[in-house]
Amino acid sequence: MPNRRQVILTAVVFAAGTMFAPASYAASKSGFVQSDFDAAKAAGKSILIEVTAPWCPTCKAQKPILSELTSDKKFKDLVIYEVDFDSQKDVLRRLNVRMQSTLITFKNGKETGRSTGDTNKASISRLLDKAI
Repeated sequence: MPNRRQVILTAVVFAAGTMFAPASYAASKSGFVQSDFDAAKAAGKSILIEVTAPWCPTCKAQKPILSELTSDKKFKDLVIYEVDFDSQKDVLRRLNVRMQSTLITFKNGKETGRSTGDTNKASISRLLDKAI
């Protein structure tokens, strides 16, 4: 049975290893600001808009799927904007969004796909592929 020092040493080594692990290719993510979105769209960037609510179980189910998918290097240039369903009603109207857990992709300034309530990794991946 390992003694206390061995347990602590193992924990320290593990923590150090995770701190210096190679960076993932995670896409950049930020809160939605209309001017930033307009600039990214005008620049033809690949964009994902993620409409979420803290109380939404579907949104919670989407988060780890999106995190895993967007850590793939093919999505390294994907710009992700998170829109809060409860507090950003003006943005929801502009984007014609009626429900939380809505995902919208853009490429070259145009909407390329949209889904609501999807928690299937394969179909979310196909949606994200439309943005790159």
